[in-house]
Amino acid sequence: MFETLKYLIGAAGASGYGSKSTGEQVTENCGGLHSITAIITGATSGIGAETARVLAKRGARLVLPARSLKAAEDAKARIISENPDAEIIVMGLDLSSLNSVRNFVSEFESFNLPLNLLINNAGKFAHEHAISEDGIEMTFATNYLGHFLLTKLLLKKMIETAKTTGIQGRIVNVSSSIYNWFSGDTIRYLGQISRNKSREFDPTRAYALSKLANVLHTKELAQRLKQMETNVTVNCVHPGVVRTRLTREREGMVTDMAFFLTSKLLKTVPQAAATTCYVATHPGLVNVTGKYFSDCNEASTSKLGSNSTEAARLWTASEIMVSRGSKAVFDPLTSTFDYDISMK
Repeated sequence: MFETLKYLIGAAGASGYGSKSTGEQVTENCGGLHSITAIITGATSGIGAETARVLAKRGARLVLPARSLKAAEDAKARIISENPDAEIIVMGLDLSSLNSVRNFVSEFESFNLPLNLLINNAGKFAHEHAISEDGIEMTFATNYLGHFLLTKLLLKKMIETAKTTGIQGRIVNVSSSIYNWFSGDTIRYLGQISRNKSREFDPTRAYALSKLANVLHTKELAQRLKQMETNVTVNCVHPGVVRTRLTREREGMVTDMAFFLTSKLLKTVPQAAATTCYVATHPGLVNVTGKYFSDCNEASTSKLGSNSTEAARLWTASEIMVSRGSKAVFDPLTSTFDYDISMK
């Protein structure tokens, strides 16, 4: 009850910010981002678009990857209308396709740009069961696996940039408190829903699984970056509950009524972008890594979300799934992988 009251009134936490803080407010003391190059996925609308707008206002160079180049160009135009000096690069990227991720990274590397900040923000809630071209359930493929490969392929550039510039690199994974809704065996369930005509598919559970994967990815990657002694951190954020285009497939009276009834708990888009902006830029978070943030303050994770064994297990499975030249096929009964070695 006390935590709910704090949320409703926007009481500030240890960071000095709370649920009512906005992206602009939490970046006022970031010292300017004119030396920062940032990649932000899912920046054509909603929380991602607001995050991009705020970082551009603070001077960051932005790379905006998107499936729709028109949507990305429109987002760029909106930002430049407010900040004419903003430097923004639009690129194509479909996170549900591992080949598209590889092509994006190859093209980005050809620009010879530094990379200080990676914000894995894009999200999808698939109401109907679908399988990606790589044989993975679509929500998981888009929300987690595409970001896993994107991060993996960009790490070398981020580590080099941090070493050359002396500016600590930051990776921000945007998750959701809905990850708490998943229970059970992560790999087994993913195997079950990554089969055609899956009877086990539940849209909400699949979404929760993908967001749990974001949390576990953060935990394992932070450990690996420490072991490598890199000057790059990774943290995870829950932006809060906000109505964005994520619900666009279920517009109607029922959806409208649900959001009306919970309106007092909803954040505005500027408020929802605050935690991402805070974790991405605040000088007080230097060397802070492997943490989970909500309402611009560090928060605890669930028992499953903090399970290092489960995080390592998911990492191993992810490495298999993104392996070039082999299509990972799950055996849901044994939670192991078979391999189709034929080239796609």
